[in-house]
Amino acid sequence: MPPSVLARYILPLALVALPAVAQEAPARTLIHAGRLIDGVAEQALPDQGILVEGERIVRVGPWAELRTADAGATILDLSGMTVLPGLIDNHTHVLLQGDITSEDYDEQLLKESIPYRTIRATMAARTALDHGFTTLRDLETEGAMYADVDLRTAINRGVIPGPRLFVATRAFSATGMYPLSGYSWELKVPEGVQIVDGVDNIRRAVREQVKYGADWIKVYVDRRYYIGEDGRLHSWLNFTEEELRTFVEEAHRLGRKAAAHAIGWDGIDAALRAGFNTIEHGVGLTPDLMDRMVRQKVYWCPTIYVVAYVAEGRGGIWPRLVDIERQAFGEALKRGMLPYISYGTDAGGYAWTEPQARELAYMVRYGMTPMQAIRSATSVAARLLDQSRNLGAVVAGRYADLIAVRGDPLADISELERVRFVMKGGATVRLER
Repeated sequence: MPPSVLARYILPLALVALPAVAQEAPARTLIHAGRLIDGVAEQALPDQGILVEGERIVRVGPWAELRTADAGATILDLSGMTVLPGLIDNHTHVLLQGDITSEDYDEQLLKESIPYRTIRATMAARTALDHGFTTLRDLETEGAMYADVDLRTAINRGVIPGPRLFVATRAFSATGMYPLSGYSWELKVPEGVQIVDGVDNIRRAVREQVKYGADWIKVYVDRRYYIGEDGRLHSWLNFTEEELRTFVEEAHRLGRKAAAHAIGWDGIDAALRAGFNTIEHGVGLTPDLMDRMVRQKVYWCPTIYVVAYVAEGRGGIWPRLVDIERQAFGEALKRGMLPYISYGTDAGGYAWTEPQARELAYMVRYGMTPMQAIRSATSVAARLLDQSRNLGAVVAGRYADLIAVRGDPLADISELERVRFVMKGGATVRLER
């Protein structure tokens, strides 16, 4: 068809005004909370209203003031419950389903495909959400490559239900220093992490993980834990000082933060010297290390419950680690570490059928008040993620990530093991009255 003829058909179409597409107003929900623990105030607030528009909170205040604030809002009556911010767990492994013994771990890496493990991870993610954990920092896939990135994408696109995910993809260790181990040298067995040696290889590997979607860089700094003659819990280092600095430098250069698995004094010391942003587990913390963490504003995820859970099955030094960490936790509270102790369970290291909020009871038993423990899983955990403008508190402007329990968790912290209501981004995902 000649251009002049074609123009006679096309140009008139271009001049026709298309009807405007109607934009639906964001859904508005007005929640009546019998008690509100907002993640900020020192005390629970009685008889509060929370106005949610779309995925965010737009107003919080006394119910008497808010109940007539918007006649068009859907009323959600939680007047018999305690409402809190959605909980944040800053140390999980959704692609792991229990790791008490080496046999448990090997079974999963040798006999379960990555697609099968990913299917199981979708159930772990749903379980976490149902239990009131609306955000997770998942600290490596344990041999499942970048499946956590796919899981995050599926959740974000609404394909499957689950928490907000911040992922570390594969994590790092050095040659010969991470399972699977003990097999014939003639066999090529799976690695639970990305093995990397040397400064140049480390820089390349960090870039690779960021390229494929890592929000955080996770490094196994130490292993082989033992009590030294000085009475401290010591460990062997997996990397040289220069290698550890390189992980952190490259992560920071690419806008990521670095998490250090460090259990013994030597590992924690090395991680602090290298500039890591978080210490994971940190069982062997001593007063000198605690003071350095406060000065450097380094966060600690103690993962208390998992240490107690796996101690008997693993044997060796593990039963002693339980008491060592209890003492370290109490000392840390005395030395000003409270603003830097973030909730982290290592769920996946124990089965996802266990209550993910059980860690809170241990934190209270070891010296925190219930309110301090709750903040560790809300406002403090949000700061660790650099997400204080979005998460961790029930205030205007934050995401409407909310949970509720029947009782008073300030009187009995175990109430948070029995969550009855969960809202994520303004959408109710669980409600049991």
